[in-house]
Amino acid sequence: MDGVFLPVILPFLSHSPFTVKHENFKTCNQSGFCKRNRAYADAAGALGSSWEAPYSLAPDSVQLENGQLTGIISKTVIPGNELVRLPVTVALLQSGTVRVTVDEERRQKGEIELRHGSQARKERYNEAAKWAIVGGLELDPAAKLGEQTATYTVVHYGPDQSYEAVIRHKPFGVDFKRDGKVHVVFNERNLLNVEHWRAKAEPEIKEGDAATEGGETKPADNESDATLWEESFGGNTDTKPRGPESVAMDITFPDYAHVFGIPEHAGPLSLRETRGGDGNYNEPYRMYNADVFEYEMDSPMTLYGSIPFMQAHRKDSTVAVFWLNAAETWVDIVKSRGSANPLSLGTSGKTDSHTHWMSESGLLDIFVFLGPTPQAITKAYGELTGFTQLPQQFAIAYHQCRWNYVTDEDVRDVDRKMDKLKIPYDVIWLDIEYTDGKKYFTFDSHTFGDPLGMQEQLDQRNRKLVAIIDPHIKNEAGYHVVDELKSKGLGVLNKDGQIYEGWCWPGSSHWVDCFNPAAITWWKGLFKYEAWLGTSSNTFLWNDMNEPSVFNGPETTMPKDNLHHDNWEHRDVHNINGMTFVNATYQALLERKKGVVRRPFVLTRSFYAGSQRMGAMWTGDNQASWDHLAASIPMILSNGIAGFPFAGADVGGFFGNPSKELLTRWYQTGAFYPFFRGHAHIDTRRREPYLAGEPYTSIITQALRLRYQLLPAWYTAFHQASVDGTPIVRPHYYVFPADEAGFAIDDQFYIGATGLLAKPVVTEGAESVDIFIADEEQYFDYSDYTIYSGRGRKTMAAALDKIPLLMQGGHIIPRRDRPRRSSGLMRWDPFTLVVALSKQGTAEGSLYLDDGESFEHEAGAFIHRRFSMDAPAQTLSSTDLKDASITSKQSTAYEASLKGVHVEKILLVGAPSHWSELRTVRVLVEDKTGKTESTAQLEYHPATGSGKATKAAWAIVRAPNVPIASSWEIVFT
Repeated sequence: MDGVFLPVILPFLSHSPFTVKHENFKTCNQSGFCKRNRAYADAAGALGSSWEAPYSLAPDSVQLENGQLTGIISKTVIPGNELVRLPVTVALLQSGTVRVTVDEERRQKGEIELRHGSQARKERYNEAAKWAIVGGLELDPAAKLGEQTATYTVVHYGPDQSYEAVIRHKPFGVDFKRDGKVHVVFNERNLLNVEHWRAKAEPEIKEGDAATEGGETKPADNESDATLWEESFGGNTDTKPRGPESVAMDITFPDYAHVFGIPEHAGPLSLRETRGGDGNYNEPYRMYNADVFEYEMDSPMTLYGSIPFMQAHRKDSTVAVFWLNAAETWVDIVKSRGSANPLSLGTSGKTDSHTHWMSESGLLDIFVFLGPTPQAITKAYGELTGFTQLPQQFAIAYHQCRWNYVTDEDVRDVDRKMDKLKIPYDVIWLDIEYTDGKKYFTFDSHTFGDPLGMQEQLDQRNRKLVAIIDPHIKNEAGYHVVDELKSKGLGVLNKDGQIYEGWCWPGSSHWVDCFNPAAITWWKGLFKYEAWLGTSSNTFLWNDMNEPSVFNGPETTMPKDNLHHDNWEHRDVHNINGMTFVNATYQALLERKKGVVRRPFVLTRSFYAGSQRMGAMWTGDNQASWDHLAASIPMILSNGIAGFPFAGADVGGFFGNPSKELLTRWYQTGAFYPFFRGHAHIDTRRREPYLAGEPYTSIITQALRLRYQLLPAWYTAFHQASVDGTPIVRPHYYVFPADEAGFAIDDQFYIGATGLLAKPVVTEGAESVDIFIADEEQYFDYSDYTIYSGRGRKTMAAALDKIPLLMQGGHIIPRRDRPRRSSGLMRWDPFTLVVALSKQGTAEGSLYLDDGESFEHEAGAFIHRRFSMDAPAQTLSSTDLKDASITSKQSTAYEASLKGVHVEKILLVGAPSHWSELRTVRVLVEDKTGKTESTAQLEYHPATGSGKATKAAWAIVRAPNVPIASSWEIVFT
C-alpha cells in the first residue's frame, strides 16, 4: 500500500485523470529559506563584479596537520561590522576525496538562546555522517601545503600529490584541480550564505535585506521576513526555536555541460536547468522526502527519497560532489555557454554547469570527488557510504504484489494459478489489510486464519512472503506494541516533549523513533518468531510510508519542530528518518532466531545516502500510463549512479488500469529493473499475469522466463555492485564516457558487464525502436542473432512479443536455460554460456555464485570465474578470479556442493566460417591430479540473410559437461 488514499475520493479516482495535489507541497517561494537564498543569488548576480561577499578566511588561522586543514571563516555582518566565526575544516582523504565542513562557532558552543522554551539541541546537526558514512575517512598525512599568499593557500593531495585545492581567502572559495585544470569550484559566484544565530530584533538596517547602500542593491537576509522566525503551511506553524539557520553555496563545474544524480525526481537523467527558459524548469530540484500522491512527470518536485550526490560529466572526465545534509534541500542549476573560438576548427563553445545548493539547517558538509572516470566516482562514493547489499537470490527474481491479497486462501490461489501456467515467481506480498485492524505484528484471524499453512505452501516451491510494516503504530489501548512504545519512551516527540500523535492508516498513530538505540533494540525483539506469531523463516519485510507519511501533517509529513532522540529537531534529520527505520528492520531480520543469521530483504520507499546497504527501493506511486513507464528508466538509472542500484518501479503502474499492451510492455521493461515487482492499487482490477489472456499471458511469461534465464548474469552484476559500487544497470555515458553524442541518452542501458544492451518499448503501438550504438563493434539480436554494426542509431523491429535486446560482441553471458517455477528450484541447474564474439573473435565474461542466502560468502563460500575466448589459440577457458589465499571450511564445503553442477551447452554467436568443418572440440578439465581430456559435439549454423537482415553464423557445443567451479579449456581446432 502506498500513498495517501481516502475512501471518499474513490469515485473521483475512477473517473478523472490522476494529478498531484500541488497545494499540499511547497514551492521554493513558499519555503522561507529557499526564497531567501534565491533572492540572495539574484541580488548578487545583479551586482556582478561589484558584489563584495561577506565571507573571508583569515590567512593566519590556516593550519595543516596530518591531512587536515583548519581555519576560521569570518562573516561580516552589517550594521556594526560584527564578525561571525565559522570554523572550517578541509579533510584530505587517502582516497583522493576531499571533505569540506563549515560550522558556526556560537551554535557549536551552545551560546545561543532558544525561543518558546524549546528543548531542542542548540548545535547545528552534526550526526548525518553517523548514518550515511561507513568508511573512507582516513586522512592523507602526505598532503602538504604549497604556495601561500595573502590571497590564497594551495594544498597538494591525492595520488602522488597530483591534485590541488586552491583555497581563496577573500571571499572564501576553493578551486579543485586535477591535471592542472580546475574541475570543481566552491563559491565562484559568491553565494555562500550561512544564516547565523541572532536574537529576533527589528534593526533599522537589516542584514540580508535587499537594502540600498550608495544606490546599489545588496544581497542580505531580510530581517523583516516573518519566515525567519516561524513559518506556516498547510495549517501547521513551524516555531523555529533556533531562528534562521540555513546554509547555501554555489558549486560550479567548469566545462561540464551535463550533471546527473540527486535522486529522486521524475525527470531526465541529465538534469535540467531550473531558472526558466525553453525546456527548463522554473523551480529548483527539491530534496525533502515526502509521500507525493500521484506524482507528475518531468518535474523537479520532491519525491520519496533523497540522495544529495551529483556527478558532472564531459568527454573522458567525471567529477562529483556529495552534499551531506539531511534537512530540506533545494538545488538550482544554470548553465553558461561560451562561444567557440572561430580560429579553432571543429571545437564547440565551453559550457559551465553552475549549481546552487540550499539546506534549511545543519552543517555545510561537502565531499568532492575528482574521478576521473565514472567507475572511480561510484567506487569512491561507495567506500564512504557503503556499497549496495548483496541480496538473497530470490530478491532479484520476480515479486507478485497488490494492495491487497485479501485472505490466506487468496494467496494460495494466486500461487496455484501461477504454477498451473508455469509462470515463474519467487515472492508474494501482503499489504496492510493482512493485519488485525492495521495493528502491525498481527494477522487478521478472520481473513488470515492460517498464515503458517499459507507459508508452508509457498515453501514447497522455495517461495517467500513479504509483509508490510510501517513506522506508524496504532494508538489503541491494549495493543501491546503501542503500550510498550509509550511505556518505554521510544516514540517521536512533539515540540513540547510529549509523544507525537498524528494520523495515518490506522487513524490515530505514534511513530517509533529509530534514531534511538533503545528503540532499535526493542524493534528487533518484535520480529522474533515467538513475538510475531504466524511468520516463518520465509517471511521478509516491506517498509513503506517511512518519509514519514503523516496524513494530517504539513506536506503530508511530520512537523519540523518535532523532537527525536537526543533532542534533535525533525527538520535536521528529515531525509535520514526513513533510513533509520529500515536500519532497525534490517537489524531485526538478521537474526530472528538465535544463532540463525541470514541476509535480510527489506524494501523501502524513503531513502538517503547509505540506504543501499540495507535493501531495495522502488519509485513509489506511479500510474498506469505510458509516460510513467518511460520515466521509470531514467529514474532507476539515476538511482544507480547515485549509489543505490537495487531499484525498481511498480510494473503495470500503481494507480489505474493499464491496457493489455501497456501491461505487457511494462513486464518486458520490468524484466530489466534490478528490483522487479508487479504491484497495483486496491481500486484497480486484478492483473496477475494469468488474467491478461492470450497472447498477453504467454508474452508476459516469456519476459519473466528471460529474467530467470539471466539470473546468473544479474547476480554477478549485483555482486560487482556490492564490492565496487558499479551500477547494476548502466547508462550510456557510464559505459562510453568519451561518446558526447550519448551523454544524455536515458532510454536504453547496459546490464552489468554482460554487454547486454536493452531498449524497452515505452510507446503505445510501437512496432520498432531506434537503438543507439556507440562503437564499431558488432552487436547481435539476443533472440535471432541479427547483426547490427556501425556507430549511430539502428532501427530494430519490436512487435509486441519482441524485447529489443542486443549482445555487444566481445562478451560471454552466463545463464540457466531450464524453466523453473522459482529461482530456488534452479539452484543445482546446469549453465549455458553465450559467447558473443567480437570482430576479432574474442570475448570475456564472468560468473559469481554463492549459496544465495547466507553470509558464508564473506568466509569464502563462493566461486568467481572468468571466461575468456582467445582468438589466436581458438580456445575458450575458465579461470579462477577468487583470491587463492581465501581458504576456509565454508569455501571448501561450498565448492564441494557444486561438484555436480556443469555447463550443459555453449552458444557461440558470430562463429567464424572455418568452424563449419569442425564436428567436435577438445575439452580439457583441470583437477588436483592434472588435466583430463575429452571431446564434445559441435554444430555449426551458417549466416543467413543479407544486408541489414543478416543473421550471424553461430555454433553450439553440446554437453561439454565442464564443472562450473573448475578451470577448463575448450579448443576449437
